[in-house]
Amino acid sequence: MLGVGPRGPLGRDVPGDGGGPARIAERDAWVVVAGVTGVGPVSFGRLLFAFGSAIGIAEAASAPKAALRLQEATIGPDGGSPSLSAEAAAELVAAIGNPGPHLRRVERSGLTVVTLVDDAYPSRLRLVDLPPPVLFVRGDPAALESRHPVAVVGTRRPTGVGRATAARIAEGLAAAGAVVVSGLALGVDGAAHAAAVRAGVPTVAVIGGGHDHLYPAAHRGLAASIAAGGGAVVSEFAPDTTPTRGTFPRRNRIISGLTDATVVVEAGIRSGALTTAAWALEQGRGLFIVPGRMDDPAVAGSLAFLREGGPQAKIVVGVAELLEDLDLGNDEGTVDVHGRAAGAVSGGLGPAGNAVQGALLAGASGVDELVAATGLRGAVILGVLTKLEDMGLAVETFGRYHPAGALAAGGRRTPVKTARRAGPAAA
Repeated sequence: MLGVGPRGPLGRDVPGDGGGPARIAERDAWVVVAGVTGVGPVSFGRLLFAFGSAIGIAEAASAPKAALRLQEATIGPDGGSPSLSAEAAAELVAAIGNPGPHLRRVERSGLTVVTLVDDAYPSRLRLVDLPPPVLFVRGDPAALESRHPVAVVGTRRPTGVGRATAARIAEGLAAAGAVVVSGLALGVDGAAHAAAVRAGVPTVAVIGGGHDHLYPAAHRGLAASIAAGGGAVVSEFAPDTTPTRGTFPRRNRIISGLTDATVVVEAGIRSGALTTAAWALEQGRGLFIVPGRMDDPAVAGSLAFLREGGPQAKIVVGVAELLEDLDLGNDEGTVDVHGRAAGAVSGGLGPAGNAVQGALLAGASGVDELVAATGLRGAVILGVLTKLEDMGLAVETFGRYHPAGALAAGGRRTPVKTARRAGPAAA
C-alpha cells in the first residue's frame, strides 16, 4: 500500500515531462499502466507475464515497435486477437514516455494506492478471477479487510419498502459488527451506506469510475461521510476516468469480491445488482435475495434469479435470520452495566446493542419507549432484545423488557457469548 504525497506515489521525485521509463519506479509503473484506458485486468496480467514486472512493461513500451510488441504480448494462450487494442497500446506507450502527468493526477486527488503485490491488498479480492491490479482508495484502506464484510445491493429505483428494507438490513449488519459494502448508486446502495454511516460504523463504497468524476454527484456528501467515518471509497479506475456503461459491470465484481456474501434487495429484470449476484456465485461467495410480491416489476429480477439460481441463492425472511445465516453476532465480548463494550465486540451487538442496554438501564421498557430513547428502528431493537434475552441480559414480561443478569446486577463486567436464537423472526 502506498500513499500519494508531494514526491509521488512512492515518495520519489515524480518524473517531469519526457522523464521516460529510466526514472520511473516499479510501483509508479503499476499506477501508470493501470491508469491507461483499455488496460484492464486481463491485459495487465498478460503484460506482467510477458515482461516480468511493471518496469519490464515500461521498458517494452520504450523499445522499437513498442505498440505492436505490447499488443502481441496480450494474445491469449489459445491465440486469437490481442486483448490490448491498438489505441490502448499507443496510449500506453505515450503514458510510459511521459508518466509525470499521470502520477501528479493521482497525487492531486489525495488518494491512497494499493497494488496487487502489496501486503495490504484485500485478501478476499486477491482470490477472485481478474482481481484489479490497482485500487485507488479515499478513506481508510483497512476497511477493505474487515472481519465480516457483506454486500447490500439493489435497484436504483426502489420502492419505499425496498429502501426501508435495505436500511434495516444494513442497520442489522452494522449492529452485528459487519461492514456493509455497496456501490454508492442511488436507491438501495445509497440507503445501505447511509444506514451504516448513521450507525457510526465503517462502510465501503465501490464506484464505477474515477474519483474525480464521482457518480452520482448527488452522493458526494455521502462519499465524504463514508471516508470520514473510517470507511473507504474505492475504484480500480484512475482518478480522471469517466464512468460509462461498461465500467459499472466491472465495479460489480469488486463489490462481491470484497465480501463473504451479497444480499440483493429489490432488483428489476435488468438490474445491475443481478450482475453482482452472478459474480458472487461465480466467486464462491454467499448469496441472499429478499423476495417480493408476484408480478411486482421491482422484484422481477430477484424472483427470476431465485427461480433459476436454485439452492445456491438463499431467501431472506428476516434480519435476525439473515444474521444467523451469516453466522454474525456470535463473537465473544464483555459488557458492563452501561452497555459499553469492554472487548472488541459487545457480545456481537455493536452500537445498537449498547444503545438499547443503556435505554433499558435508564428505565425504558416498551419497544416504543426504546425507539424514542435510542432513535433506532423497531426491527433493530427487537433483534437486539432477542439477543439480550438469549444472553441472559434482559427478560420480557407482558411485552415489556427489563435488565437481567449481569446487566441488572451493576458494577461488574461479565464475559458473554450470544447463542443462536430460535423462534419467529424479529424483522
